[in-house]
Amino acid sequence: MPARLNPAAARAQIASGALEPLYVVIGEDEAEKTALVAAFGEAIDPELRAFNVDRLYGAETTVSAFFDAVRTLPLLAPRRLVIVVHADRLFTPKRESAAAQKDLEALEDFVKAPEAHATAVFVADALDGRRTLTKLLYRHAVVIECGGVNDAAEAEHWVRARVAERGMRIEPAAVRLLVERAGLHVPRLRAEVERVCLFAAGRPAVGVADVREVAGAATSQDDWAMVNAMRAGATAHALRELALRLEAGSIPVAILGQIRSFVERAHVPDRTGGRSAGRPPMTPDQQRRAFDVLLRTDLALKTSAGDPQILLERLVVELCEGM
Repeated sequence: MPARLNPAAARAQIASGALEPLYVVIGEDEAEKTALVAAFGEAIDPELRAFNVDRLYGAETTVSAFFDAVRTLPLLAPRRLVIVVHADRLFTPKRESAAAQKDLEALEDFVKAPEAHATAVFVADALDGRRTLTKLLYRHAVVIECGGVNDAAEAEHWVRARVAERGMRIEPAAVRLLVERAGLHVPRLRAEVERVCLFAAGRPAVGVADVREVAGAATSQDDWAMVNAMRAGATAHALRELALRLEAGSIPVAILGQIRSFVERAHVPDRTGGRSAGRPPMTPDQQRRAFDVLLRTDLALKTSAGDPQILLERLVVELCEGM
């Protein structure tokens, strides 16, 4: 039956294999939406995905192409899966015309009576609630909300759940402090949770001291502060500076280039008198391992194999701990 689900309940339903004909995945949490799209794909037999999964992009596809995909019978499987990313762009005609109106009416008819052999997943940031099509979707589809949090209590519950997903705990006071510093913006909350969990890796619980070290610092004015912290082996400081660089709009590939430059010179003793003065340089073996980690991160960034911030944070931690 159509319903509204949170992401955890939706993943449980997907894992059960009991897929509904229509889903709307909506909200501002891009990471959660991406994870749900991947979960839908994994519900189809890996050997048959090439034949039974279609991924369309609302700005590039057409209503006709969507119907071609969703009306194609599955091959050696009970269902087909058709995912439409940025579905709001498919639902909003580029220009008003008789053909565009006919397409919208066809979509409305489809929502009222979807294909029995297919599951259509519409992914969007938001939908225009004034449109008839949107009202029909909310009435007939399973709506998975990946939106924000409304207050501090919801934010604290969200943080505890994300930390638990990583097999860790977080102290109540640490939860409160993290929410206080990150606010109610889900992408910022997610970034802070990733950061503190990475910093506290190997310990059973995230504490107040961990949050104070790496979450929610003031704006940095020093483009080389991250590298200087890495040179000193100051992991928490380096993660904080990395976060500030990304929040200020620095390009991940450019940051990686700066880290590569640091690794290339890491065999030279630091004689600047700064906070890292006297720290021993990398040995040839350490430097080789550092280049291996750099190469792996570079490949992951170029192939979109993970969230750029998480990839860079892992790189910073590995290089700081390996010096």
